[in-house]
Amino acid sequence: MDDRNDRAAPIRSFVLRQGRFTPAQQRAFDLHWSRWGLDYTGTLRDLDRTFGRRAPRVLEIGFGNGEQLLHAAQAEPDRDFIGIEVHRPGVGRLLNGLADADVDNVRVYAHDAVDVLRDEFAAATLDEVRIFFPDPWHKKRHHKRRLIQPAFLALLATRVRDGGRLHLATDWAGYAEHMREALEGMPQWRVDARHADPSIRPPWRIETHFELRGRRLGHGVWDFVYERI
Repeated sequence: MDDRNDRAAPIRSFVLRQGRFTPAQQRAFDLHWSRWGLDYTGTLRDLDRTFGRRAPRVLEIGFGNGEQLLHAAQAEPDRDFIGIEVHRPGVGRLLNGLADADVDNVRVYAHDAVDVLRDEFAAATLDEVRIFFPDPWHKKRHHKRRLIQPAFLALLATRVRDGGRLHLATDWAGYAEHMREALEGMPQWRVDARHADPSIRPPWRIETHFELRGRRLGHGVWDFVYERI
């Protein structure tokens, strides 16, 4: 079955806890969305045309306030970055940051990641996917809402080129074990031998405010880096 035609209502892995949407964040959408924002259309997107060049493409899902995404775009100017985040206050903060830094190798969706991956990205479009600190849904009855599930990892595998990379990070031990078990069950992914120790943070990921808060609460942090095969 063509996955583009499968419109069965999925279990969402997020809850829209929008918080306070400040006037500055609304101005960010008003002023900057036309430059950095991508509207979900449900049709394949020509990313070469979107960015005006052909370059390695990195997708970050659930970028929060966008500090990691902005850092990566500045540190890796030879790569193009796409961010997906459903929480509009965080998107607004990133838009303001992009405007202040005047970087042009980032585009942003304010939409559900599964829809975007399924409908707007062609096969083998991406060189890397980064998912840092997704909601752990730590109560057992909510585990089905976790983003990292076999079906989602299989979808990612269709959109990442052979030899591409998947980088997951979490500060919840139970979710770390869930991630490891899910990845080990997927024939499309294998551990990147260069980054095999999940206790070592890869150099391209900064230590975010969210992560520092978790460390203060006594949480460990696990980074899983896998290669598409």
